[in-house]
Amino acid sequence: MVEVLNTVDPVDVDAVNAKHNRSLYAKRVKIFPKRVSGTFRQLKWWIMAITLGIYYVTPWLRWDRGDHAPDQAVLVDLASQRFYFFFIEIWPQEFFFLAGLLIMAGIGLFLVTSTVGRAWCGYACPQTVWVDLFLVVERWIEGDRNARMKLDNGAWTFDKLRKRLAKHTIWILIAIATGGAWIFYFADAPTLLPNLFTLEAPVVAYSTVAILTATTYIFGGFMREQVCTYMCPWPRIQAAMLDESSLVVTYNDWRGEDRAREGQRRRNPENSYGDCIDCNLCVAVCPQGIDIRDGQQLECITCALCIDACNSVMDKVGRPRGLISYNTLENYENSTKEVPAHTHLSALFRPRTLIYTAVWGLAGLAMLFVLLSRDRLNINVLHDRNPQFVQLSDGAIRNGYTIKILNMEPQPRSFRLAIEGIEGATMTRTGDTASAARITDIDVDPDAQKSVRIFVTAYPDYLDGTSTLFRFTVKEIGGEEHAEYEALFHAPEE
Repeated sequence: MVEVLNTVDPVDVDAVNAKHNRSLYAKRVKIFPKRVSGTFRQLKWWIMAITLGIYYVTPWLRWDRGDHAPDQAVLVDLASQRFYFFFIEIWPQEFFFLAGLLIMAGIGLFLVTSTVGRAWCGYACPQTVWVDLFLVVERWIEGDRNARMKLDNGAWTFDKLRKRLAKHTIWILIAIATGGAWIFYFADAPTLLPNLFTLEAPVVAYSTVAILTATTYIFGGFMREQVCTYMCPWPRIQAAMLDESSLVVTYNDWRGEDRAREGQRRRNPENSYGDCIDCNLCVAVCPQGIDIRDGQQLECITCALCIDACNSVMDKVGRPRGLISYNTLENYENSTKEVPAHTHLSALFRPRTLIYTAVWGLAGLAMLFVLLSRDRLNINVLHDRNPQFVQLSDGAIRNGYTIKILNMEPQPRSFRLAIEGIEGATMTRTGDTASAARITDIDVDPDAQKSVRIFVTAYPDYLDGTSTLFRFTVKEIGGEEHAEYEALFHAPEE
C-alpha cells in the first residue's frame, strides 16, 4: 500500500491554483469598425434613415376619426383597451390579429433567412440600427478606426476627456429620445410631451423612459456585438433555416488563396497567388470583429460591409470584384479558378422559399379578409342565475337577462333589440315606462358598451318544457349591420 502511494505523481499546486483562478468568461476585445463606402453601406444608410424616421415620427402623425375618437394615427390606448392604426381599430377581443401579425413576422423571418441569410440582423434589427447610429456619432467626434484606437489606448488628457464627454452626452440624448418616442405610442404625443417636462406625466412614463434609455445606451454604446452573439437566440436558430441554396456572405477561397501582399508578389512573381492581398480590410470594417475568410461563423450578421471593403480593394489592384460576395454553399463547393461561381436567381425561387411565400401570403390575405368583413357590433346576453324564472299571477313566466351591446364604431349609433323564437313573448326594460313589446330601441355611445336589464315574459302554452331556445337580435337603425344571440328561457317543470 505504501509503495502504491509513493508511485503517484506529486500534485502541481501552482497549476491547480492557476486553473481555479482562470476566469469563466473571456474578456471582451473592443472592436473599432472602420468606415467603408459601397453599395451595401449605402443600403444600410437608407434603411437606418427610414426605420429611425418611422420610429420617431409615427407617434406625431394624425388621423381624423371623428369627434369621439383620438386623432393619433398609431396609438395603443391601454386605458380604453384599444389599438388604433390609421383607419384600423382593434378591440381586446380582436387581438387574434396581433397573433396573426406575429405569425406573419415569424414566417417572413424564416423566408428572409432561408433566402439571403441574416439580412434582418445586418440591416433592420433595432440593435444593428442603433449601433450604426452610435457609430456615426463616435466617428464624428473621435475619428475613424485608427484615431479611435489611438485615443482609446492613449493617456487621459483634456482632449480625450472632452471627446468622451461629448460622445457619451450625445449617446444619452439619443437613448432618451428612444425611450421618449416609445411612450408616445401609448398616449397622445402632443399632450404627453409638455407633461414630461413639467413633471405632470404618470410615473410609469418616467420609469419606461429610464429603462429604455439605459438599455439603448448600454446595448448600443458598450455591448454592441455581444448582444448579437450572446443575448440574441437567432444566430443559433438560423442554422435550421439555412440550406445549401441560401445566399450568404462568402469568401471565395478558390479564388483568393494563396494569400499574399503586393510586396511578396513582386518578390516572388513565379508563384501562383490568389487574388486576396491579405490587407485585412474585411476584418477592419466588420462590426462583429470576425474574419470572413475563416468561413461561416455564428457571429456573422450578414451586413455585407466586407463585400464593399473587398470590392474597393479589388478595384485598386485591378482585379475583378466578387472575391467576397453573396453566394450559396452549392455554388461555392462546385467552383474553382477555372469554373468560377455564378449566383443564379434560382437560389431565391426554390420549393422551400415558395412554400414560405405562399404561407405568408395566405396568412396575410386571410387576415385582410377577416379585417374587412368583421362586424363592428357585438351582443352578449347573461341570464339571471337566481331566480332563473318567476311565475306571475296570470300564469305567465318571466326571465331576467342582462343585455350588453357593444358599439365598435367611433360615433354614436342606435340599435333595435328584438326577440324571436317564442310566440307571444314580450320584453320590458328596467327603468322604462313603455309597455311590454317585442322590440325596443337602445342608443349606444361611440366606442362603448351599453348594458340594459331586460325582462322577457311568455306563457307556458308556447314554451318547450323547462328550457326553450330563442334569439335576441339587434340591428342598427338606418344601417345594415346586425347581430344575434341564442338564449334559453327557463320555466317550471309543470
